[in-house]
Amino acid sequence: MARVGAAARDERAAAIERPSMLTVGTVVWLTSELMFFGALFAAAFTLRAEAGGRWPEGDADVDVLLAGALTLLLVTSSVTQHAATVAAERRNLAGTRRWLAVTVLLGAVFVGGQLFEWSTLDFSISSHAFGSAFYTLTGFHLLHVFAGVVALAVVLARALRQPARLRPGLDVVTAYWHFVDVVWLAVFGTLYLLP
Repeated sequence: MARVGAAARDERAAAIERPSMLTVGTVVWLTSELMFFGALFAAAFTLRAEAGGRWPEGDADVDVLLAGALTLLLVTSSVTQHAATVAAERRNLAGTRRWLAVTVLLGAVFVGGQLFEWSTLDFSISSHAFGSAFYTLTGFHLLHVFAGVVALAVVLARALRQPARLRPGLDVVTAYWHFVDVVWLAVFGTLYLLP
């Protein structure tokens, strides 16, 4: 009888130490996203090196002030997303819903702000190497932010309708959202501050 009890304890301990398949899948997925953005940054730095000191070129004036404000919005959205996760851990459903809604709003404002910036620029993706790097990096990042806003909205809808099933999706979306925010910091530094 003691052997059966010990085997059951060992089995439970092994199950506790083993990560969930959702966690493993999230790590693999975010790693592939990291490699994707790494390739985009490598291309941007290669174009910069080939430009021979003319970077950004000619008419490539970007709005550092607007981009800085958008950066502050995105960093704030990471804080509000963390607050949503903490509220969920404390089983504070109203707080989780509120912080998720704020994060969705901040993400949507970021998307709108980025689109507004694009509409004011005097260069295009085909104007020069900087234009290619700028629109490719900001465009793919914007696509990821938009996908994150949609995913956050889905999690928020789930929090409103099926709060018992909230947690796994919230954890995945939170990891993704923080990843997207960190990538933006690299984009901001590379395209707005480094030139």
